Amino acid sequence: MTVRPTSEALHERVRGFVEGILRGAPPEPFDELALALARFQAAHVPALGRLVRARGIDLASARDASVIPALPCDVFRLARIAAHAPDEDMRVFRTSGTSQGKEARGEHPFRTTATYELVALRWGERMLWPDRQNLGVLVLAPSLDEVADSSLGFMLDLFAREHRGLGGFYVREGVLDIEGVARAAAEARASGKPVLVLGASFAFVHLLDGAGSRDLSLPPGSRVMQTGGFKGRSREVEPTELRRAIASLFAVPEAHVVGEYGMTELSSQLYEGTLAAALGARTPTRHGVYVAPPWMRVTACDPTTLAPLSPGETGILRFVDLANVDSSVAIQTSDLGRVTDEGVELFGRAPGATPRGCSLAIDEVLSRGSS
Repeated sequence: MTVRPTSEALHERVRGFVEGILRGAPPEPFDELALALARFQAAHVPALGRLVRARGIDLASARDASVIPALPCDVFRLARIAAHAPDEDMRVFRTSGTSQGKEARGEHPFRTTATYELVALRWGERMLWPDRQNLGVLVLAPSLDEVADSSLGFMLDLFAREHRGLGGFYVREGVLDIEGVARAAAEARASGKPVLVLGASFAFVHLLDGAGSRDLSLPPGSRVMQTGGFKGRSREVEPTELRRAIASLFAVPEAHVVGEYGMTELSSQLYEGTLAAALGARTPTRHGVYVAPPWMRVTACDPTTLAPLSPGETGILRFVDLANVDSSVAIQTSDLGRVTDEGVELFGRAPGATPRGCSLAIDEVLSRGSS
């Protein structure tokens, strides 16, 4: 088979797995599907093929997804990570880069976004609107027209389209439309329709700083999703303080202010479970604990050896994301965290230079002698 039919078949298997596991009946084991993806990617993504050969891994006989070598995030800015040719790119998501803008931006090409859209919506339903309300949407971010290469922008646009009606995007040409937000909040109060507010942390800080005496309270049942850091675009605010301020500004319970974790190199997202728990789900009730979807595995690894650590130990996080069909199913980040029975706790980027384990993996990927 050529690349495209094989890719299509794998996308269908992943979407079937997602729908099945959410019903409690996955059609095949996680490891089997993850390894099928890894074999396809090692054959058609040169960087991954080099990494597999450098590690001496026999994917053909492997039975456990833990043997799949994880691609460091930095490689996405050093090489093309895609099984398909550039002329088949439907969309390319790019990292935002550093606040200084000196580094090359990482790129994650997509031949199709169908699987990405399915997993984003299915996990959004579970973690942000488990009560299945048709919500108004208020987005503190630019529209997709302005940020066509942003994976976050794509997801926010997807959520806005899913909840049709009252709502809109309130950052235009880099300026937050605070008056527009106030008008939307007033319309929501008049209609009584709950609202889903979506945005990056720095946008909420700008709103808090500029709201003044404006009434931004929202109807009962409203909720907020915040994501990302500050990256020099606003003053930094401690997470607990920011969450309390957001809850007060919109007159929503703190449990209804939900953190999201995602990255350009992944196709799936993690969320705090506080809102879902408040609405009856068996998810963590405390902030700072993120829940991965069942089509993703998260492991804390030793920064030097990349060996998996025991539950509760702090290390750099590795993700196996089945929705990464045409790129790399296993991703190694430099983000510190620990994984427990509750979920994933995040502690920010590992301090200093790229962890030694990641640096060695990057060398293996880029070594032409391994090809």
